[in-house]
Amino acid sequence: MNLAIISDTHMPRGDRRLADECVARLQQADVIVHAGDLIALEVLNDLKRLGRVVAVHGNQDDPAVRAALPEVARLDADGAQIAIVHDAGPARGRLRRMRARFPDADAVIFGHSHIPLNEADDDGFAIFNPGSPTERRRAPHRTMGIAHAQDGLLTFELVVLG
Repeated sequence: MNLAIISDTHMPRGDRRLADECVARLQQADVIVHAGDLIALEVLNDLKRLGRVVAVHGNQDDPAVRAALPEVARLDADGAQIAIVHDAGPARGRLRRMRARFPDADAVIFGHSHIPLNEADDDGFAIFNPGSPTERRRAPHRTMGIAHAQDGLLTFELVVLG
């Protein structure tokens, strides 16, 4: 199973849009994961036209998005258990904190900071932030993520968007 992972799209805003490369990866995925801050319901609807979407609401989302999406979502990706949340809190202790919050998960996908992160513990438990495909803020590039799941094993990859 292949996942395309985005977060913090903050659309619509001005002429902001997803890069063609990002859209192509979303279309090719078995599941599109959005880790919050879509902003408007039309963004969710546009993503649903591209494929199956699992998403959570973020702190900047309007009331319609907050009503349509949960704060936490779970996804079984070919036997790998993934929790999705927007804000995973401060960087210090994040891996340990997410493991305690989601003890039955193999990985946690989150957003909020716009800073990409791919971190794993010795036993394989992982936390992953895809950054943002539209608003890099302090990150050097616009980014998204890809995950591959097979037979309960999960790998994450960060994709830098041109």
